[in-house]
Amino acid sequence: MFPRYNQSTVSEFILLGFQLLHRSRIILFSALLVVYLVTLTGNLLIIILVSFTQCLHSPMYFFLSHLSFCDIMLTATIIPTFLHITLKNGSTMTVSQCIVQFNIFGVSSATESLLLTMMSYDRYVAVCKPLHYITIMNFQFCLSLVVLSWVLGFAITLIVTILISYLTFCNSHYIDHFFCDYAPLVQLSCSDVTVVQTVVFTFGIPGFVIEPMVIISTYVCIFLAIQRISSTIGRQKAFSTCSSHLAIVCMYYGTLTAIYAIPAGEHSSGMNKIVSLMYTIVTPLLNPIIYSLRNQEIKTAFIKLLEIKRC
Repeated sequence: MFPRYNQSTVSEFILLGFQLLHRSRIILFSALLVVYLVTLTGNLLIIILVSFTQCLHSPMYFFLSHLSFCDIMLTATIIPTFLHITLKNGSTMTVSQCIVQFNIFGVSSATESLLLTMMSYDRYVAVCKPLHYITIMNFQFCLSLVVLSWVLGFAITLIVTILISYLTFCNSHYIDHFFCDYAPLVQLSCSDVTVVQTVVFTFGIPGFVIEPMVIISTYVCIFLAIQRISSTIGRQKAFSTCSSHLAIVCMYYGTLTAIYAIPAGEHSSGMNKIVSLMYTIVTPLLNPIIYSLRNQEIKTAFIKLLEIKRC
């Protein structure tokens, strides 16, 4: 799939994860396994409910089902490796396997970021232009937005992955992390990484500047529109349509900001891993829970699904 690593003195990496005592490893392994199963179950349930429940065939839930698929991709890529690392107190991965893991992680993360931006626009139209909502957010337009998110997420990550695959690795074969992230791979390379860093910086501008600005702008308009609603019930109903998405956006970008706010260096590796744990494992777990607990339509659809199974 990727080019051969000519002149590379490193053919495999050792991921260290969290170096823990035996008892602590068992506790962490058990917790991770439970989180893994709950995350897969919750996100699969969202996809099933949206696919087979007529009342959930709306733009917001269409975007949500793709968000859940991104979370499944991310979880299935990171946690099984993390479980093995935790149980063995370290794990070996070939350079190819490491880069493939980074690629899948990158695609799911980039696509999720774009989908959250698309969902903010959907909420803006729903609150600020309710009479035109059905016309604007028609199926063809929503499908185009989703396809665009996946294509851009795949294309951007593929370019970065190809550039990384041409690097040679000879500085060390130890990765002090629980998965193959961009920063550890670049740090271990003995090649010139200027091109890779420039490309990542260029592609990172939309993800860390433009997309948050779009989301902030849409929510400023939403809050102003809510303030103009005369009745308290009307304001509460309008805000409830956005609260789940807003909670997920804050959690998603909050952890990302924390990751890149931590200065590089050995003293921060432990904190960096903890924040990455929030971003790669906790967030996919909480996404379906937040939407399930705060959304009456999903609760109703789930109850109906249980009733059908009982029959």
